[in-house]
Amino acid sequence: MDKERGGEKVLSRKRSFTFGAYGGVDKFIGTEEARSESIQHSILDILDPPPNEAKPLLPAASGQRDAELFEIIEKLQGSRLDEQRCEFPPPVKLLKISGVLPLIIPPKCGGYWIDPPLEKFAAISPSLCEPGQATESYDIMERDLETKIYRECFRSKYHHSFTAVDTALGSLILSVCLEEEEKRIRVILRMKECTLHGVFSLSLFHRFPNAVELAKMLCNNVTVTRFEPVSYLKAPELITTFDEHRVSQNFKFGVLYQKEGQLTEKDILSNNDESEEFRDFLSILGETVKLQGFTGFRGGLDVCHGQTGSKAVYTSFSGREIMFHVATKLPFTEGDTQQLQRKRHIGNDIVALVYQEGQVPFVCDIISSHFLHCFIVVRRVQGEDGAKEGGRGLFQVCVTAREDVPPFGPSLPDPPTFTESSQLREFLLTKLINAEISCYQAARFNRLELRTRSSLLEGLRSELSAQSQCMLGESPPQALSQPESGRTGSEGGGGFIENFKRAIRVRSHSFDNLGVPKKIVGGSAQKSRATHMNSCSTEKEGESESANKQLGSHVQVNESPGSKDTKDQSSPQEDV
Repeated sequence: MDKERGGEKVLSRKRSFTFGAYGGVDKFIGTEEARSESIQHSILDILDPPPNEAKPLLPAASGQRDAELFEIIEKLQGSRLDEQRCEFPPPVKLLKISGVLPLIIPPKCGGYWIDPPLEKFAAISPSLCEPGQATESYDIMERDLETKIYRECFRSKYHHSFTAVDTALGSLILSVCLEEEEKRIRVILRMKECTLHGVFSLSLFHRFPNAVELAKMLCNNVTVTRFEPVSYLKAPELITTFDEHRVSQNFKFGVLYQKEGQLTEKDILSNNDESEEFRDFLSILGETVKLQGFTGFRGGLDVCHGQTGSKAVYTSFSGREIMFHVATKLPFTEGDTQQLQRKRHIGNDIVALVYQEGQVPFVCDIISSHFLHCFIVVRRVQGEDGAKEGGRGLFQVCVTAREDVPPFGPSLPDPPTFTESSQLREFLLTKLINAEISCYQAARFNRLELRTRSSLLEGLRSELSAQSQCMLGESPPQALSQPESGRTGSEGGGGFIENFKRAIRVRSHSFDNLGVPKKIVGGSAQKSRATHMNSCSTEKEGESESANKQLGSHVQVNESPGSKDTKDQSSPQEDV
């Protein structure tokens, strides 16, 4: 008994853990005399236990250690599997919120914001709440508050303008006006990045400041020591054109028709038939006009040869002209899966409307385009009480835009539903205009506008300087660009196409004035070929040729000193 009791004492143990690669290590506790012998016996018994001697504790301890070892290995393998898992697109159950499919779902890669968000969509069902009736007037955003200051505060008054070239800031154009009745000086400094405007009281100065001092008061980074005065008689007209080159009273928007079950760009752009509901929705936006001989704003559509369809939707709103590029009214090309004749217009718009029929959602990035930054989706639904307005029912509205597009008004009602067609029209048109103005602040368009503004400013400074020298008789007159104020914003949504035309045109003339060598392409065959391309483009593209022609690279023909520049064509997407 003593021997057995001693054996039990030797085999008794206390479990402790030393955490390492695979878990705990057992430590046996016994008397000092039996410790070495017990450790030796325990190891031997584990490796090769005697067949007749029962060791009830060791097999249990060994099995427990094995279980712990496998548990740790399983955890390690499980963590590796978790790292290899990927996230699949949202399943259908994610789209169903309170039994209703949302109008818009985010793409797999993200990059868009949605208003109202998906988590709020559960409270938007027309059967659960009444449609919101907003009575506020919708305000249109101002793209640039300083664009009309020169026209309103300078042109009708006696003032002076100056030009200079700063080593760090580039071209500078300064305008100064003395308002004697108010005893103050109004100053505008135009730089390639922005325009600065300030008003200073005469009491701030001991003497009348010069142009350099006034410029440094607006911008400390100005390093020029001298400004050249502008003495050209048409300078106010050219300066006004530059200041208002971003202002446009004309807009163009795309309109997509999404039927039940259509989830791809190919399906949406291939629709040719228009349902009665879709035609009714188009009548809310504007009137259907014939393009042949149309004299209003045409938004790049052909009004002479019918190359862009025979009809379009047009309207005027708050003193602005709007042309809609309706996908079903643009030419359909049999066998073309991408329908480039339609996408060349809608894909070059910045904002597009999507009209849905059924419960199919719209994925934000379903239309691949570098220009499209915002979508406004409209779906017609019927309330549980059969609420109708002229048989039109309820209209749900949802908005999505890329992440770098700041929010814009008017805000959606809560819930975002409309019953009156007049209220829906006012909301949509205001929302479309504000959406495009807000999209210009996105990174892509911001870079585009900065480059365009820099080119326009450089050309304007060069022209003002050259014409001022001509007025003073210091140099012979040169062929300079004519004022473009009469055509400001005549084409393109937000004036983008016109900006490119003017930027490339004045840049070419500024190279003439600075003596920069141009690319020379010799040979009469190339001249005739370029002329033939321009003439063919005029017949095929109508008015859009005059815009796209200026966007391409200049092909110079050097046959004689008086030869004219022949310009090739390129897509505006190449510049973005």
